[in-house]
Amino acid sequence: METTEHIQHTSHDEEANSMFGFIVFLLSESVIFLSLFAGYIVYKTTTLNWLPIGVEGLEVKEPLINTIVLVASSFVIYIAELFLARKQLWGFRLFLFLTAVMGSYFLYGQAVEWQGLQFGFTSGVYGGTFYLLTGFHGLHVLTGVLLQLMVLIRSFLPGNYDKGHFGVSATSLFWHFVDVIWIILFSLIYLWQ
Repeated sequence: METTEHIQHTSHDEEANSMFGFIVFLLSESVIFLSLFAGYIVYKTTTLNWLPIGVEGLEVKEPLINTIVLVASSFVIYIAELFLARKQLWGFRLFLFLTAVMGSYFLYGQAVEWQGLQFGFTSGVYGGTFYLLTGFHGLHVLTGVLLQLMVLIRSFLPGNYDKGHFGVSATSLFWHFVDVIWIILFSLIYLWQ
């Protein structure tokens, strides 16, 4: 017969192994993004006529607002985790939902920006790399929002957090990863024009 202490220790080991695997996954995602960043830098520094004809640069104001919202959402999801650690599910749910709303706002802002651009995916190397980078990141933001909503729904299941908070921790870590990637992307695409 297993003791409660043994079951808790086994559950902790499983959560630690799962988190290690998730970190390896994020490292592999980092390699993909770093490769895309390197390609962008090489193309930008070596391509003549980098910008499509008629395009002088990108508007920075709206993307900066989206950036502020996305970065702030990292603090909001951290607050959600603090509420969960204190076993205050109402606060956890509220701040997790707020994080998902902020991520959705970012996606909406990106869609509005895409619609207003004077160039498309096929507008030379610049157009292709711009849409590839922002689109690939946007897919990650969408994934993060969906994970947050899934974790939020699961928070209503009785006893869901009796064995640990791996799902919440992994979702939060993924969200911080997405934010850091966007800060690099924003610096490369919008600030370094």
